[in-house]
Amino acid sequence: MTINQIQDEIIEEFALFDNKNDQYGYIIELGKKLENLPKEDYKDENLIKGCQSKVWLTAQKSEKNGETQIKYFADSDSTLVKGLVSLLMRVLSEQPAKEITSSDLYFIDKIGLGQLLSMNRSNGLASMVKQMKIYALAYQAV
Repeated sequence: MTINQIQDEIIEEFALFDNKNDQYGYIIELGKKLENLPKEDYKDENLIKGCQSKVWLTAQKSEKNGETQIKYFADSDSTLVKGLVSLLMRVLSEQPAKEITSSDLYFIDKIGLGQLLSMNRSNGLASMVKQMKIYALAYQAV
């Protein structure tokens, strides 16, 4: 699936919820399902700057059909943030690096995350997106 197809799928899922509390609960459930990182990845250099909670993010490069693809791995000390990063990983992980760097993550606005999250959490979400795009850009250049 493409980045936009995955975003559209997420938008459809969130449209099923009657209210913001249900959406919030769904994001928390996603966070509970996110796998932990290997112990060695819990280090300061993998922490995302600008997040209220601690968020560790790593990326791995692979080649598929002659294109550089990126797979992301993440964890947080907040279940809600784990849910948010799992949504981002669902959209961007295992996608071509060039598509990640140029992607417009419109699902964030379409599902109302801006209204659902506090200003600090919204800034943290933007920092996660930025770091994921930086990884894709760096691996594209190598």
